[in-house]
Amino acid sequence: MRRILTLAGWKVSLGRPSAQDHVGVWGQSPYAGRGEAMAARTGASLLRIEDAFLRSLHPGRKGEPPLGLLLDRTGVHFDASAPSDLETLLATHPLDDHALLQRARGGIARMREAHLTKYTGFDPAAPVPEPGYVLVIDQTQGDASVRASGGDRNRFLEMLYWAQEENPGARIVIKTHPETAQGLRSGHFTPADAQERISLCSDRVSPWALLEGAVAVYTLSSQMGFEAILAGHRPRVFGTPFYAGWGLTQDEVPLPRRGRSLTRAQLFAAAMILYPTWYDPCRDALCPFEDALGALEAQTRAWREDRQGWVASGMRLWKRGGPAGFFGGQKGMVFAEGPAAERKAQRTGRRRMGWAGKAEGDMVRVEDGFLRSRGLGAELVPPLSLVLDDLGIYYDPNRPSRLEDILAETPELRPDQQERTQRLIERLTGAGLTKYNLGTPPPALPEGHRILVVGQVEDDASIRLGSPDMQSNAALLARTRAENPDAVLLWKPHPDVTAGLRKGTVEHSELWADLAVEGAEMGALLPQVQEVWTMTSLTGFEALLRGIPVTTLGAPFYAGWGLTRDLGPVPERRLAGQRPTLEALVHATLIAYPRYRDPVSGRPCTVEVIADRLERGMIPRPGLPNRLLSKLQGLLASQVHLWR
Repeated sequence: MRRILTLAGWKVSLGRPSAQDHVGVWGQSPYAGRGEAMAARTGASLLRIEDAFLRSLHPGRKGEPPLGLLLDRTGVHFDASAPSDLETLLATHPLDDHALLQRARGGIARMREAHLTKYTGFDPAAPVPEPGYVLVIDQTQGDASVRASGGDRNRFLEMLYWAQEENPGARIVIKTHPETAQGLRSGHFTPADAQERISLCSDRVSPWALLEGAVAVYTLSSQMGFEAILAGHRPRVFGTPFYAGWGLTQDEVPLPRRGRSLTRAQLFAAAMILYPTWYDPCRDALCPFEDALGALEAQTRAWREDRQGWVASGMRLWKRGGPAGFFGGQKGMVFAEGPAAERKAQRTGRRRMGWAGKAEGDMVRVEDGFLRSRGLGAELVPPLSLVLDDLGIYYDPNRPSRLEDILAETPELRPDQQERTQRLIERLTGAGLTKYNLGTPPPALPEGHRILVVGQVEDDASIRLGSPDMQSNAALLARTRAENPDAVLLWKPHPDVTAGLRKGTVEHSELWADLAVEGAEMGALLPQVQEVWTMTSLTGFEALLRGIPVTTLGAPFYAGWGLTRDLGPVPERRLAGQRPTLEALVHATLIAYPRYRDPVSGRPCTVEVIADRLERGMIPRPGLPNRLLSKLQGLLASQVHLWR
């Protein structure tokens, strides 16, 4: 909290304030009276501080810091006895800017899609009651927002009475507060209130899933009433929360000051975008709402996927550090092979994970992401992104993958997704960022129609599985030359091959290519070519980002969607249904599918944070032990090839 206040321009110190100072108090907590009395004696102003409406995985009583603060100079948002800064915003701000309202609609959609709320430490797939119930929302005893609305047990029982009276015969579900469910504070309802058609829901379930199945919502002043509005409800409100009185609720308590009618987007814009002070924990800076939302998305996804723990298989010793950092935040990863791994998983309830090329059965497969590092994986540079796939893996077209599933579900993007993806494309192409981000400036290139021919590691799984008709770099070069006799062919072998770490060297590439550009930085080379030919290389995808036509001889993940010229066999399932746009492909590939880990803070993060780190060179380099292991790995690989 001190850090957010400091970044927001507040100097936090102890001592007697002067009339020119502010006294900071926490909302209307039991201790706020001390600060109020001191401010009254000295003539200082008050700054009331509260958690923002998106906070953390778990309640603050669990010790997690907030993602943002509400800093109010005139009141507190949940107390309608006097105006607050938020009420003033809602009453007087035009809230008619198209860009602002588009941001609000996008924020609502992202929160619903990712099941984000104030506390996000729950499983969105956890079962909720069968749809068709009336939802009554409990709150904790003694909470300041309850006191400000005149709430007590009798008021909550009155709310329950009217829920039954106004919905005869309907099932009533009482949702307990997360702090009550975790034993931190008592609620107003007890198990004794759950009789006949009334039931208590104290499980850690998604509020959005509960709201989806509700036919009516009753609340005193809970934030979940605000989320009910965002979910399309017109909740019945028995208190005076910030969201009451604007034409979006059925209000039991009249609020004459609030006569303005607002839309959901306007309410969200004020409460979530304009009012809070948001903090980006990776960049250690104040940020717009979307960056804070992205930070919470990344943290929440990691918790939800990793909370059971993992037993990992098929990973060499020097490869384990990356996955352990990505997936071991909740429970340290266990590495084991064969039957021992299965026994450990069954005994501990952990999930099974395997490196994609060695995974078996129903293991979740893990593989490097598409913005990987500044340096080679074969040189043991740790990854910045990894993908988890519970269906297949992106480079194997012989079976569906989670990436394909995402593409099938979102062939078109929402406006907010479209805008975010376009900004990402512009940033990556403008900064010349690619998977490995290494090399030297390209040499002077021959004039003419330049085709970049991209070599690969010939025994790589993406070639073995994804390019059945062509698995040789020499054959790729020959085919490209045969079909483009007058073009200028630029031959670029894979960096792992150039470094002598993997198989795929082409003897006498000059028979087909006009120039070899083996050390050239890909981000600088691509803008100078007119076409790219490849079997399955990620370079084809990076060329699409830059508007360069791509011909594939295999079936990489980006082939078969109508965005490339495909000379290899692509799966029939990709040819059916709506064709995705390039932006949809990029969103799925770089935003929705991978996970990212910030190399500076060690936290789960967004792709935009990784782009920051790559642009600024804030990337760890392998130490001496890793470099020695890398050279030993290359030596052993060459010996294996000789022995064969």
